[in-house]
This record gives sequence, structure tokens and C-alpha cells, in this order.
Amino acid sequence: MKVVAAMSGGVDSAVAAARAHEAGHDVTGIHLALSRNPASYRSGARGCCTIEDANDARRAADVIGIPFYVWDLSERFHQDVVEDFMDEYAAGRTPNPCLRCNEKIKFAAVLDRALALGFDAVATGHYAQVRRAADGSTELHRAVDPGKDQSYVLGVLTQQQLAHSLFPLGDTAKPQVREEAAARGLLVADKPDSHDICFVSDGDNAGWLREKLGQRAPNHGGAIVDAGTGTELGRHDGTFGFTIGQRKGLRLGTPAPDGKPRFVLDIEPVTGTVTVGPRDALTVDRIAADRPRWCGAAPEAPLDGTVQLRAHGDQHRARIAVADDRVEIELVDPAQGIAPGQAAVVYDGTRVVGSATIVSTARVGATA
Repeated sequence: MKVVAAMSGGVDSAVAAARAHEAGHDVTGIHLALSRNPASYRSGARGCCTIEDANDARRAADVIGIPFYVWDLSERFHQDVVEDFMDEYAAGRTPNPCLRCNEKIKFAAVLDRALALGFDAVATGHYAQVRRAADGSTELHRAVDPGKDQSYVLGVLTQQQLAHSLFPLGDTAKPQVREEAAARGLLVADKPDSHDICFVSDGDNAGWLREKLGQRAPNHGGAIVDAGTGTELGRHDGTFGFTIGQRKGLRLGTPAPDGKPRFVLDIEPVTGTVTVGPRDALTVDRIAADRPRWCGAAPEAPLDGTVQLRAHGDQHRARIAVADDRVEIELVDPAQGIAPGQAAVVYDGTRVVGSATIVSTARVGATA
């Protein structure tokens, strides 16, 4: 097959490209330029938007012996990922930009361009597995290394996209990938993994949003109030700086009435009110979600499976019911700190069924 290997400049994508080449595919490496001015998003070599990363990817392609090009997707990345990130936080929601990037950039814009150019598939360094089912469909499954599994952020992929996707690392643990990179002479073998949002320069989401949103912010301050009493416990500089479940950075000027730590329970961007309360008030066992994206056919009957609610979060046993574009989830294992805007990714065993965007949460039997 003719394969485009998306090379971020890290060790995983380099080894994935090398494996695809070694498997006999006609591989071309590409690096995605996601900012016309890389320093405007991130400096240093921990993201995927730097000049250093582009150079690392090019050197890896040279070692592997494959052609290499840079594709400029900066305008689409800014519109579909960065602007979406800002809009979601401004609305009091908590988005996952990596998931959105996979949906809109790596497996939409890149795959569309690759197919138009005559390529058959896109290979990436994600830790996940693609399997062919008995009925001929393509299934997405968890990676064998649970500590590195990235199937959560791939839960937005459709059947058509999966049919043209290769994940060569899904059957390998990360330490083995680094050893293999070193054995292949790839200089990125010991390069640190990136853990932060690639376009936030220093990992300070609130500071970045304050600078970028400017007058687009729904507010630049408001009250932090206790959920139980309505007492104002402090002030803040903008609701966009908070997410459900947050404890650090609240700067409460007045102690909570019961003296216990407080966590963010609700964010109201119109009034600028951030409501805080005790940890147990974060517990939910009902989730409503919309905008589902199914990796195959949507479940026709309620599914007893599991749901993952964060990229590196636990799996929760759940019953999932689908009605049109609405997904109702009953958690057998309650969860805490789940925010609107996050993705709920549905699994049947190791198989990814699909994902949906969380709209609201509730707790059965909870009192107001």
C-alpha cells in the first residue's frame, strides 16, 4: 500500500513510520505545520508545533530512508481546534483538543488529502489496534499496553476512517518502542513525551485563554459561591479559568462553612458565577451526551459495556442507550468531576464502539 506516515517529531511516530516501511509499504513521511509562527503556540521541544519537532521528524525520515514533506494545515488547525478550544471554555465547558485534532485534522484533513493524492492509508504512532471483524468491518481496539493506550482520543473515528488507518505500535509496550528506536539509530529514542496541550506555551491554560480570548471572554471576573449556603467565598478573574472538579487555584478568601476543601461544581459564564462544594457533590451516575460518532454501527439496543471519561481515566461499567443523536449513560461505577464538553468513549470489551460529547450529568437520589 501507499502510506502517509504522520511524523510529529517524537519517538512513537518515527517507529511507526519505520515499521510501516519495513512491512513493505510505500511510505512517505509528512510533518504537520500547525502554526505559521510555531513560537506563537509553543516554544521548546515538548509539543508538536515547533521547528525542533519538524527537524526531528525530517532526520528520522532520512534515517528510515523515506521521502519527507511538510503539510501546512495551520489555518484549519487554528479554526477547528484552537478556536473550538477557546469557544468551549468561554461557554463553561471543558473540551479535549487532542480528540478534536484527531477528528478534524489527522483523520479528516490529512486522510482526505492523502486519498486525493492516491495514498491508501495514514499511519500514526497512536497506541491502539485496528482489527478486521468477521463481517468485513474494521474495528478499533485498545492497545496491549494499558498505560499508553490512546484509543480514547481515537473514539471519534468513523468506519471509513478506520479502514484507511494504520497503528503499528498497538501491540507493543512503550519501553520496547524506545529500545527499537535506539536500535534503528533514531535520535528521538530518548526524546521526552509531550503531556501538555501542544498549542499552550507553558501549560497554563487559564493564562493562555485570558490572553487569547480578550474581549471575547464571557466575563473577566465574578463570584465564587458555596453551593450549600450561597455564601460568597471569593472572587475570580474569569470563568474560562475553571473546570468542573478543580480544587487548585480557587483562592478562596473566606473559609467554607464546614471547613472542608472545596471543588468546582458548576460554571455559569453569563453571570460569571463559579459554584464550589465538597468532593462528594462531584459524584455522578447519570450522563447525557450528544453529537455521537460511531466507529461502526450505533448500538440498536442498550449496551452493557464500559465508558471512559478522560484520556487517562478509569473505565466505568455502564449501560448505554442511544436514541437518535442522544446518548444516555447509566454508570454502575459512579464517577467524579465530569464536565460538559468532555468526551464519553464507549467500549464493548476492548473494542471502541464510539464517542459522544457530554452535555449534562446528574446523580440519582441527590438532593438540591
